[in-house]
Amino acid sequence: MNSRNEILDVALIGGGVMSTTLGALLCKVLPDRSIALFERQGSLAGESSNAWNNAGTGHAGLCELNYMPDPEDPSTTAAIAEKFQFSVDYWSALTACGDLDRSFMNSVPHMNVVLGEADVDYLRRRWTTLQKDPKFSAMEFTEDLEAIAGWAPLLVKGRPPHERVAATRHEGGTDVDFGKLSRSQAEFMENRGCLIRTGHDITRIRRGSDGVWSLSGRIHGSRKRFHVRSRFVFVGAGGYALRMLQKARVREVRGYGVFPFGAQFLRTDRAEVVDRHDAKVYGKPALGAPPMSLPHLDKRIVDGEPSLMFGPYATFSTRLLKHGGLRDLFTTIRPGNVPSVLSVGVQNWPLVRYLVGQLVASNEKKFDELRRFCPSADPSDWYRIQAGQRAQLIKPVSRFRGELMFGTEIVTGEDGTIAGLLGASPGASVAPAAMVEVLQKCFGGDRHLWEPRLRALIPTFGRADTTVG
Repeated sequence: MNSRNEILDVALIGGGVMSTTLGALLCKVLPDRSIALFERQGSLAGESSNAWNNAGTGHAGLCELNYMPDPEDPSTTAAIAEKFQFSVDYWSALTACGDLDRSFMNSVPHMNVVLGEADVDYLRRRWTTLQKDPKFSAMEFTEDLEAIAGWAPLLVKGRPPHERVAATRHEGGTDVDFGKLSRSQAEFMENRGCLIRTGHDITRIRRGSDGVWSLSGRIHGSRKRFHVRSRFVFVGAGGYALRMLQKARVREVRGYGVFPFGAQFLRTDRAEVVDRHDAKVYGKPALGAPPMSLPHLDKRIVDGEPSLMFGPYATFSTRLLKHGGLRDLFTTIRPGNVPSVLSVGVQNWPLVRYLVGQLVASNEKKFDELRRFCPSADPSDWYRIQAGQRAQLIKPVSRFRGELMFGTEIVTGEDGTIAGLLGASPGASVAPAAMVEVLQKCFGGDRHLWEPRLRALIPTFGRADTTVG
């Protein structure tokens, strides 16, 4: 791998779900390509894809109220449901071929619970709208406390009997261990001859005059450096993706910035609590909260062991990765993105107030948020865990203004020899659709090879829009 004469077909930066999804997909549809994956940490999926660094929700539009702020407009929710179904079809196809360990995904119903007249009315209208779509026709709605107690007893025990409450439930929800999925896909890649290199931190990316990319970096735990060349580069480095694309001098990210924030959760492993809650229950976000900060009480299944998590509670750090450095955010600042970054701060005072309120909130106040979901919660049963860092994308909309974006975006260089994924939710849940978009944008010249193989692998490919935008 240190030979400057050896040229890879594909270099993948980052060892999480995005890079391993693209690597596994290429192994299936372009099996003759030479592929290497480089991860800066000593193991794969240690950042956003790690099971305890995310909520583990298979985002399918069943319970995420932020996808549908207008209860009469189901377009975003329906699109995400289609993309997640594509993910399920893709994972099922690899499982059927013996290429993937399906134990990363478990069936867990998805629910909503809301309180108060206005939110009950909103949830009823949302449910009525979604009932017209066959993808959501199995969703149930109720305002009856006894019915809600039958679905999720912890939501009702200790609640005042005359409190206005409504809930929806869909049995087709899932809990996904994206870390286990990433490692399973990487194992399949290795079995197909791909190189997986952990502890390899890429620090420089440059394109040569011959059009081939040169990547160099250092090997952790030694003074050794490494150098590789590749015809195509994919940056699936989570919060570091923008920084890596900037280092590669990709013009398409000029003016882009990131807004980092982290999250804490409350967690319990106590069997008598965990056994009484079999659902992922999402509520309404607080005023000013970032789009992926919906409060939720989740059943998690990691390594076969069930737990409950509640959160998120926002935290702030200038790190762009959980295991990053305090200088991370400042390394992404460029003259061209300063106006976008500053304008987002000016335009989003509710977000700033929300973050400040979360940072100064006492433990008692934070626990009161859990008790809105679970009135009988006992503090002695729960403990705090720090989840991953998220880098919310700031996208320029004019020379002097940027917008804080919701969702994920594939950015490709002009000639299609480099691409990266920016943004957050629904993120990992739609990774297969995102990586098909990379195929379409960057491997168009080989479409006659990969498209028939992809259709043979996943017959549903092409029936619905799989683009991420």
